[in-house]
This record gives sequence, C-alpha cells and structure tokens, in this order.
Amino acid sequence: MNYQKLCEIYEDLESNPSRLKKTEILSDFLKTIKHEKGKEIIYLLQGRVWPDYIEKEFGISQQLSIKALAKTSGLTSADIIKKFRKIGDLGKVAQEIIKTKKQGTLFSHKLTTQKVLTNLQKLPELEGKGTVDRKISLISELLTSASPIEAKYIIRTLLNDLRIGVASGTLRDAIVWATFGKDDKQAFEDVQQAYDKEADFAQVFEKAVKGKSSLSKTQLQPGRPIKVMLALKADDIADGFKRVGKPAAFEFKYDGFRMLINKDSDGTIKIFTRRLDEVTKQFPEVKQYISKYVKAKTFIMDTEAVGYDPKTKAYQPFQHISQRIRRKYDIEKMQKQLPIEVNAFDLLYLNGKSLIGEPFEKRTKLLRKIIKSQKYKFVPSKQIITSSESEVEKFNKQALGQGEEGLMIKNLKSPYKPGSRVGHMLKLKTEAQELDVVIVGAEYGKGKRAGWLSSFDIAIKSGSEFLGIGKVGTGIKEKQEQGTSFAELTKLLKPIITETKGRHVKVKPKIVITVTYQDMQKSPTYKSGFALRFPRLTAMRPDKGPGQTSSLEDVKRDFKRLHK
Repeated sequence: MNYQKLCEIYEDLESNPSRLKKTEILSDFLKTIKHEKGKEIIYLLQGRVWPDYIEKEFGISQQLSIKALAKTSGLTSADIIKKFRKIGDLGKVAQEIIKTKKQGTLFSHKLTTQKVLTNLQKLPELEGKGTVDRKISLISELLTSASPIEAKYIIRTLLNDLRIGVASGTLRDAIVWATFGKDDKQAFEDVQQAYDKEADFAQVFEKAVKGKSSLSKTQLQPGRPIKVMLALKADDIADGFKRVGKPAAFEFKYDGFRMLINKDSDGTIKIFTRRLDEVTKQFPEVKQYISKYVKAKTFIMDTEAVGYDPKTKAYQPFQHISQRIRRKYDIEKMQKQLPIEVNAFDLLYLNGKSLIGEPFEKRTKLLRKIIKSQKYKFVPSKQIITSSESEVEKFNKQALGQGEEGLMIKNLKSPYKPGSRVGHMLKLKTEAQELDVVIVGAEYGKGKRAGWLSSFDIAIKSGSEFLGIGKVGTGIKEKQEQGTSFAELTKLLKPIITETKGRHVKVKPKIVITVTYQDMQKSPTYKSGFALRFPRLTAMRPDKGPGQTSSLEDVKRDFKRLHK
C-alpha cells in the first residue's frame, strides 16, 4: 500500500476528535485491508512498527530528526530549529520543508508502507561506530521519497508523537466493527480476550477476519509478555468486603515492582515488567531461584520483587531497587548491593494450560503447591482468607510493620483479566493519599534552578486522554545523591519535549511518578475536574507505563473519601 493513503487516514483521524468518528474511520480503513497480506500496517496506526509486546525504541531524538531533515532538504539545522520554535511541531516543520523542496525539484515519489516499516524496524538494531550516520541515512532515504504529508507523519512516528488519538480501545472497537459489525456485543469481549493473551493487534485482526473460532484459539504463550491485571482502590476494609464478597483473600501489598515470570517448554526463563519490558538480564538471581524453588515445566507467574538490605535484612521501599530495572552494566555488583525477594501471588499458566479463566482460589492453591518457600529469595505472597474485619486489621498492621504499603483484596471466584483494571481485585492503603501520575509538561526554573525543569504538570490517563490534575515541584532534590533531582528529571524530559513556549514545555507522556498529597479539590482548571493540594513526588516509577496511572475512578473515590 502507498504510504500516502495511510497518511490521509492519519489526517482524518487527527481532524476528528470524536472517538466514535475515529472508530468509524479506522473500521472503514480496516475493511479495505482485510484480505491483504502483511497486516503489520496496523502497527503504524498506533505509531509503532512492532506489536505491543516488543518494547523496542527507535532511539531517535528531536536533534537527530533535525539532522535528517537538514541532510534531506539542504537547509541548516539552525534554519530548521528556527522553524520548529515558531511552529512547535517537528512533523509540520518537515511537511513545510518537503513541500518547498518538491515545488523546486518536481520530484515524483512512491513510498510504500512496507518500505516505511522496513527502514524504521532497522533503527534499533544499529550499533557501534557510525550508528548515528546510518540512522540519519535510513530516515533521509524515506524523507527524500516522501510527499509533504508523508514527511509529517514519518517524523511524528519517529518521535512517538503521532497525534491522531488512537488508543488501544479505539483500535479494538474498529477491528470488531470491520469484521463482525457494531451490534455484536460478544465480539468486543472476544477480540479483547484475544489481544489480552498475545498483545498483537495485527495477529488479532488476522484472526478476527477468519472468524470467532479463530479468535477463540488464541492461547497464552510463555515467553511472550502480557499486560498485567490492575486493581482499583478500596476505601476501607468494610468497603473491600462489600465489593468483593465474603470470604475474601487478603495479601500483603508489597512495596516493590511487578515481575511477570515466564518459563517455556525448553526451560527458557524470561522476566517482564508491567510495561512489557524484558528485564531477565537485570535479575539473573531470579533464574536461579526458579530452578531451585519452583517445580513446574512451564508457567506464567505474576509476582512482586521487593528489595531488602543485605546486612540488616530489612525490607526497602521500591525507590531503593528501581535503579536495577534499567541497569545494563555492573549487574552482579548491583545484585549484591540491592538484592530482591520475589513474592509470587498469581498463576496464569501451568504445564501447558492457561489458568486465567479459572477462579482465583484455584490459581492460588496451585501456585502455593509448586513453590518451595525460601525467605529472601522466592516465596508465595503472605495471605489470609477470612470474613473477619478484625482479623484483616491485624494482618494489615503486620504488613505495615514490615514496611509494605497495605493489603490487596481479592474475590475468590474471580478470573484473571490481563490488562484490565478490575473491581474484583482491590488495593487497601492506609497511609497518606497517593496517586501514580504521568508528567505532561514542565517549566524551567529561575535563579539557582535556572537551566533545570523545576515545576511539573501531572496528569492521569483516562481512555485515550491525559487529564491534568495539578503541578508538582516538591519532593525533588537539588543534589543527585539526595534522591530524585531536578537535574535527573530534566535529563529524562528534555529528549521528549514536543513544544516550547517561553519557559514552559510540553512533553510526551512517558515518565510516571508517584505523588502524595494533603488534599484534593474540584477544579475547572484541570481536565480531570480535580486539583491536588500540596502534591509531593515520592518515587519514580520506571516499571509503569503512561497507561498505568491511577484512574479517574480512583481520583473520584479519593475525593469522596476525603470530603465525607
């Protein structure tokens, strides 16, 4: 397919903010490619070139994109930066530059979606000497053949900033409309379940075209990450029982990070975070733990890794071990300095059979049968099953006394719903009000903070939108060794700036943080309808993606609880 045709779809999507209209545009387009081979074009609809379970990055910054545009157009980088500051969208800058160039050269082109996919998929594989030049050449090759509108979306795709508002839910609905029609309610669940199991919309679409029987054959595959099930908040113990029923399972809510551990039929062990990043190399001890303490040929296990002090054996907060998630060097040294204990709490797959449709009480029994518990290495989560509020209160005090965050509450009859935020699994936290939010903007500081981003706009994800909920500037240090610093945040955010106006910048919603706050009030200023009072940054969350912030429902429940 000509890439130009896809870019025209992008334009339609960008100009229609209505989710229903976007779904209609997408479904009409999908109907035109139902019987084509190479349905990987569906990745491009999300601004990607791989399925969701592959977390590769192009490794292309604004600076590198500007160099590629300069090479293609003959303009200087300074000229392009000047245009960028004026327009605020590097994609539109590329469109303007290529339009001017083509008018002068009468250049003809024919760029295909396959060529775009091929060149972009090569980018992360380039390593070693000359990598930057080779990346620029691959991009320039596309831009040289591109029309103005194609150049716009090539640059936006490279910068992970497509701006067409296509969330996974919209794409799922479009697949249903294109293959089963709008009125087939069961088809929405069938398509979602298939996607939950393989996190690959191209494969799901191909199966949907063949029919529901093909979708139903989708199976979990050890070694391929899936999205974890997420919890809602409970106001208190009584509220938890009311929502999940009695008796219920209560487990420690560990102050660590999710690890989805996989073992496939040839014995290969892979570890994924809730963002679907593979971190097997960063945690070599986990492979040793599996061989010693887990008796199963194949499995997919949901766990939480918790750090502890190697000398005192005291459990440490998440922030203490978060640096291990992205560490690529000195892994053995970090393993000794920042050891972890793996706490297993759910079993999704065992010895060739999916368990996600089985009730939690069965899954947790099977989990505990295959684990040989070894403290500070690999253990099943601490759990009680009860109908007694007083027993839960004692258990909660035990969790808090160990330094954990509180409790998880689980319905014994519930299935495992990958990727869903479900009401049959709740979290009970009795400490300060806390939310996970994503940074969407910032402002450069003055005086001693000049040159640093020092005030950060924060938001929560709701559907395909990011809804502002306040600004945070406290809890951040001026010196790196004291904790999360202004310099560290500035370094993380600068490469993902999408717009600059004076001292204020907008950034791609990628960096998730945890904030605590004293109060919350209704606010017409922010799209969420609420504003946090005195928010304070307490932790960086590299294990969480922008789609895994606290929900709008969480915010509304917190507000209601605070203003009873």
